[in-house]
Amino acid sequence: MNRKVNVYLMYIIVFLQGFVFYGPIATVYRQNRNLSLSNMFLIESISWVLMIIFEIPWGWAADKIGYKKSLVISNFIYFISKIVFYKAYSFEMFLLERILLSVSLAGISGCDVALIYSSVKQEESEKVFGRYNAFSTSGYLIASSIFSILVKYSIDSTAFWTIIPYGVAAVLTLFIKDVRVQHEEKLKFKQSLLTAFESKSIIILVISFAFISEVVQVISVFLNQSQYLRSGINIKYFGILAVVMQIVRLSSIKAYKLSVRLGKNGTIQILYAIISICCITLVFSSNAILTILSIIFICGCGAMISPIVLDIENKSIKTTDRATLLSVFAIFGDLTSAGVNVIIGKTADISTTSAFITCTAMCVCAYALLFVYKKKESQKINVEGQVN
Repeated sequence: MNRKVNVYLMYIIVFLQGFVFYGPIATVYRQNRNLSLSNMFLIESISWVLMIIFEIPWGWAADKIGYKKSLVISNFIYFISKIVFYKAYSFEMFLLERILLSVSLAGISGCDVALIYSSVKQEESEKVFGRYNAFSTSGYLIASSIFSILVKYSIDSTAFWTIIPYGVAAVLTLFIKDVRVQHEEKLKFKQSLLTAFESKSIIILVISFAFISEVVQVISVFLNQSQYLRSGINIKYFGILAVVMQIVRLSSIKAYKLSVRLGKNGTIQILYAIISICCITLVFSSNAILTILSIIFICGCGAMISPIVLDIENKSIKTTDRATLLSVFAIFGDLTSAGVNVIIGKTADISTTSAFITCTAMCVCAYALLFVYKKKESQKINVEGQVN
């Protein structure tokens, strides 16, 4: 029962961390604080590198000192980063904010999932991961709705009020019940890495999902607005559409029901196919209704795939160094996402249509890797069956 408290606390924490009131004007806010677009992209690149550098060491540290301590440290750094963001008026201060953010997110990544998975029954994990994603989305949805009220007072107020829910979330982390696994022998970092690299099929699945995940991210955050304009949708409706897309993401809470009926691999395959078809539609169509429906399906399917993949990753781990292995897997996803983001970004400079063609190609790559993953899993099952 004590461990079940962790799940509810994590729901509340991620819900509060979704309250990014400045989210709808994050770029404008930075520009008003003397940060140029080129400097924003530079800071973003540095952030990617730092995330990749800190990911594995943080995961290993979490397995050594416990999930609670790692999350407490990470969430308090997260809280401090929001204070720095509010106080920032220079490149150096915004860079410091992203450094703190990168350290924090690297610490939370894998550790939060490991804590939740260790706090529930295995058969409940996929459902819980879906709810976890939905709570994060719900927080951002509410923040986006409140934004229009806060921004009337000042742009700065949106950053100030973001600090408060992050402070509450950091304090709530103190009440987590640690579920640190007692290790029979001292954990060796090198052995954890070797164990992760032996899970080739899971790494392939993670890379496959990274392709799809980045396509969903790029379309829902960057390309959607260009496509809306191309479809003749008035800019005054963009806010409403943003709220609709966040509501659609709440579908992650029902992902487990679909995978129960169709199986995890079958569900992922169907969701990949829907995203691919929607990308192809966006290449050839500038119809407003088709545009909105395609982006709705892309957001919804992307949200539903995430908890299923997280569940597969966790069920594949049989050793006690769960956070370390999840962090290693995350590295492959981060590297893939970074590369895909650059490629799509370059083609987006040519035209929106070119970017959607690239997104379609990325979906094909994801689909191919999914088949490789399924083949390797089938071979593994056959080998284990013969041994038994």
